[in-house]
Amino acid sequence: MRDFIQTFLLCVEAFFLLYMVLYSSFLFLSVTVGSSDLYAARRRNRLKNELSNDYYLPVSILVPAYNEEVTIEATIRSLLALEYKLYEIIIVDDGSTDRTAQVLKDAFHMWKIERPIQRRIPCQPEEEIYETRAYKVPITLVRKKNGGKADALNMGINVSTYPYFLCMDADSVLQYDSLEKIVRPVLEDSSVVAVGGTVRPCNGAEISNGRVVRYRMPRKLLPCMQVLEYDRSFLASRILFDRFNGNIIISGAFGLFLKSVVIAAGGYDNTTVGEDMELAVKLHVYCRENGRRYRIRYAADAVCWTQVPERLGDLCRQRRRWHIGLFQSMMKYRSILANPKYGAVSFVSYFYFLLYELFSPYIEIFGVLTTLLAFAVRLINVPFMVLFFGIYVVYTAVLSLTAFFARIHTIDLKLYPSDLLKAVGLCAVEVSCLRFVMAWVRMTALVGYRSKKHTWGKIERQKISID
Repeated sequence: MRDFIQTFLLCVEAFFLLYMVLYSSFLFLSVTVGSSDLYAARRRNRLKNELSNDYYLPVSILVPAYNEEVTIEATIRSLLALEYKLYEIIIVDDGSTDRTAQVLKDAFHMWKIERPIQRRIPCQPEEEIYETRAYKVPITLVRKKNGGKADALNMGINVSTYPYFLCMDADSVLQYDSLEKIVRPVLEDSSVVAVGGTVRPCNGAEISNGRVVRYRMPRKLLPCMQVLEYDRSFLASRILFDRFNGNIIISGAFGLFLKSVVIAAGGYDNTTVGEDMELAVKLHVYCRENGRRYRIRYAADAVCWTQVPERLGDLCRQRRRWHIGLFQSMMKYRSILANPKYGAVSFVSYFYFLLYELFSPYIEIFGVLTTLLAFAVRLINVPFMVLFFGIYVVYTAVLSLTAFFARIHTIDLKLYPSDLLKAVGLCAVEVSCLRFVMAWVRMTALVGYRSKKHTWGKIERQKISID
């Protein structure tokens, strides 16, 4: 029996060495490429050697909302501060039970109107429509029967009048130049059907007229660690995947889409909780199956500031929902895997998300359990194990800090010394502690998920600091 366990542990050891070498190599390559691209973009901006024109794509900004009375006014005011000339704002109140709609009507002096809606994509029926034209762009509020976030976005698409739409969350704030920068890839290449932007936590930041006037790391430790996590995540894969048209996820908090292609593909799928990833993968499949030349791009310099959970329970619910959405999208489009028709999307992007996102919590927890087994039968080299784990923590922490400082430096944010110490001190904690807590949450996410797959998920909101 002892010999069998020893053989089993040797096989596990070989697997984990290969698993970690591949992941570490990918992480190093992607962070290096991402940082290089950010600094190159910053140099171009300083030299003014970039696309500069007076052309504006007409864009409809869609803001789905469910019980967002705390943040919705600040979000809409940030949209009015955008330095862009041709857009409209459409808020879809998906059957809120709080004062979301009333806050909007009072704050922006909206009036009830009668307006026919062409249902190019099925969605729950509207109940009331309000509008105001007292500002630089028209603002429309649609109150509808509750159907979930995907259904609310489909309603927004039906109501929109412009050929491109941008979706964002009701607890987010766009930087003043974000709309200009996220449409730039479309102006450069007419085959672009979707563009994803960068999402950064706004907890601790003070924003005025779409500009960050004071940036501090969040006071609480949990959102601080999420700042490091977000920067590493967005820098670690999306810029690299952008090189070969391989991005298969566009954050639901900030994404631009060509409306005609989205409608042709069937719009958002309201049977999934990860409607953002599902749509991005669906566009890959639709365009390739129909022989359409296309690109799905990532605009690293287009920034959306969003609230991240400050309580562990809220964070666990959020990540559980994300993992369910990942599972649904990966399973729905599993025909992509090892399919030459999809090229690098199949053999790099899909494989990466399958192995290092969907299966990773199970692999990591399995690794912990086998370590405990090895310890129980005294077949573990404790000094080597501690050294190996220490190297992993330091390596990942260094890459996290590289991504964090690259992002801070390239968007000209000033960092206070106390925030610097906080980032350095927490990077190892985020990798060694929070990661394993989230691994457990993701591993158990699929237990009983079908009963809650249409719910928005409730997270406690705080007022956004915006003037």
